[in-house]
Formats: sequence, structure tokens, C-alpha cells
Amino acid sequence: MADFGISAGQFVAVIWDKSSPVEALKDLVDKLQALTGDEGRVSVENINQLLQSAHKESSFDIVLSGIIPGSTTLHSADILAEMARILRPGGCLFLKEPVETAVAVNNSKVKTASKLCSALTLSGLVEVKELQRESLSPEEIQSVREHLGYHSDSLLSLQITGKKPNFEVGSSSQLKLSIAKKSSGKPAVDPAAAKLWTLSANDMEDESVDLIDSDELLDAEDLKKPDPASLRAPSCGEGKKRKACKNCTCGLAEELEKEKSRDQISSQPKSACGNCYLGDAFRCASCPYLGMPAFKPGEKVLLSDSNLHDA
Repeated sequence: MADFGISAGQFVAVIWDKSSPVEALKDLVDKLQALTGDEGRVSVENINQLLQSAHKESSFDIVLSGIIPGSTTLHSADILAEMARILRPGGCLFLKEPVETAVAVNNSKVKTASKLCSALTLSGLVEVKELQRESLSPEEIQSVREHLGYHSDSLLSLQITGKKPNFEVGSSSQLKLSIAKKSSGKPAVDPAAAKLWTLSANDMEDESVDLIDSDELLDAEDLKKPDPASLRAPSCGEGKKRKACKNCTCGLAEELEKEKSRDQISSQPKSACGNCYLGDAFRCASCPYLGMPAFKPGEKVLLSDSNLHDA
């Protein structure tokens, strides 16, 4: 019992299952009560009822599971997580479980030693380590077959321990970070650099300062007006029907618009008497401008299709 580090005043939980011999369980509890004394407490809980128990978190200093001689207890992930929950910060879990040593065996009931260590780590425990490996006794082999329904000649009994961290799950703490405050002022400017890039009105009159005339940068070819045809895209206006590109910039769109305006003007009906622009009083009975206000000679007048048909 000294291996578990149990002392007076501690709270100990003993987990058992149907494979645990009753007499061995009683003997273990009596020894634990003698170690914990009147100020401590020993609680006995069946593993199948552990999840439904009313134990508060951080209730026990030490949890023992499968430690009863002759037990062949298997621990699921939920059971291991519950044991970690009821442990106090810094408390220890001691458990014993049959493990499979054959590499080729793949069974969900019995874990390998490495998987059992990983399961304790995933439950939230730290400093997980093996304490002892030993062969199963004939009684334990028979218990594995009866209670677990598992038959294998490559089983060992593994005793393992893990420790709960010195903090509760979900606890928080403020971090003390020494971060230097950034200065709000502007960075200092080198006076020599500032003087180098400063140009005053007096510097313009200085003969040592050479200023470049922007007109000298242009040659005769740059001053020539480009031919509008050379500005057109290669495919602009090609085909049987001339059509400007979308967002045309070569001038074809304006050219087509002017041609369209000229066609509309030429399509206007011509006056036979020459008095159509004076008003209805001077227009013939069949005048297409009949009913329209007077207009200036040569002014563009748009006639609707109904007026032309009526005429």
C-alpha cells in the first residue's frame, strides 16, 4: 500500500466491477481506512454506476481502479474522463488492466499498453507512466474469459498511474506579458536628409541648380498629330456591317453616329411647295408637317411613323 502514497486525512475512491472478489475488496478497504484515519475517507463505487454517481469534481486525492487482487477491469474513455474529473488538482490515479501484447491482434475490448497510456493522457492526466507488468494468474485468466468473453494467450496485467494537473479543467489565469509600449511620437528625421530634399525659392535663382525644360524632352515626332486610322484596333469596323467596339476610343463610334445623323437628314421628306416651315396656314392638305409647329428653314424635324403613314 505504500506504493500508492496514501497518508492520513486523504480521500480515496476505490472502483470495482463484477470481476472483483468480494473478500479481496473488503480487505483492501480495511487497509485503506487504517491509512487514511478518522480525518480521511474511503469511498467504494461500482464502475458501472460511476457516471451516475453524485461525486463532485475534485473530491478525491487518490483513485484506485482494478487494483483489487483478481480483478480484470477494463476502462472506457468515459470512465477515465470521470475519474480525472473527481480527482483533485495534483491527485493521482492508479489502475490495473489486462492488456494485449500481440501486435497482430486487433480487438476493441482489450487495449495494448500504448493505447492505454494514450487513453489516460486524452482523459486529461499528465505524467502517465507504467508501474508494473506481470503475467495474469490462472484466476485472472479465467475471469477474462468469463466476464470479458475474451480468449488470448498474450495478455499481461499492466499497472499504470497518471496525475491530474495542478489546475481545474476550464480554469483561466491572466498572463503577465512584458510588452514594451510603442512611442506615439513620430520618428526622428535626420537633419541632413531633410536639408537635402528641401527646395526653396532662393534655390530656383541659384545658377548651380540645373532645371530641365519639359519642352526639350519632346522631339518633332512627338508633336505630330496621329492619324485617326492608326489609332483603331485591328479588328475595329471589320465585317460586312461596320460596328464600333464597346467603349470605342478610336473615333469609329463618333464617325458612325455622324453618318447616322446624315442619313436621317437625307431621309426627311422634301417640301414640294417650299412653304412647309411657315405653318399649317401655308401647308398643303397632304403635307407631312401638317399639325406641327412652324420651324426655321433647314431645321431638322423628326416625323413619327404615324405622320408619314397618314400622309
